[in-house]
Amino acid sequence: MSLTTYRIGEAFKPVPQFRSYLYASLILAVVVFVLPWLAPIVIFSRLPVALAFTVPVLAIVVFVAYWIPLYHESIVYRLTVTEVTWQRGVWFRQTGIVPYNRITNVDIAQGPLMRFFSFSAVRVQTAGYSAQARAEIVLNGIADPKDLQEKIMNFVRTTRPVAATGGEPEEGPAADAVVEELRAIRRLLESRQER
Repeated sequence: MSLTTYRIGEAFKPVPQFRSYLYASLILAVVVFVLPWLAPIVIFSRLPVALAFTVPVLAIVVFVAYWIPLYHESIVYRLTVTEVTWQRGVWFRQTGIVPYNRITNVDIAQGPLMRFFSFSAVRVQTAGYSAQARAEIVLNGIADPKDLQEKIMNFVRTTRPVAATGGEPEEGPAADAVVEELRAIRRLLESRQER
């Protein structure tokens, strides 16, 4: 049974649990990476030194906590007839477009924290990005990833890949001129080989 319906042309956003996931990631980062070195400074240092370290760290944590809901609201995904698009960013906006005819693989990723919050990430790879460890586009906060993966792959299956075919063969005067030029190069090479 499908949890979410992904309609062509309609925007969809990450599930609300994605925001909770971002907050939980912030808390884990503070506990694992900040407290082990900040706690001894606060406990064993004089007040000015402790404040010099604690105030900037707290400012950064508060800033990130303020940024999380803004970032979550900025994320928008859309499936169209020809491509997958995404937008995100609070201060620096990013937009991406991935045509179906360039997509080579669609994976679903779900770490333990994502599993706890009941969502997944759908990673879309293209011919140009296949050799890299990261996907060209990652759709985070997807409640029903198999449905989205299948919808994208159905479009991929019905669209001819440009990278494999090189596109449609050209016809007309421009193509005839290219063929004639290639024949002239061939004659030139053959005449040089005979000498």
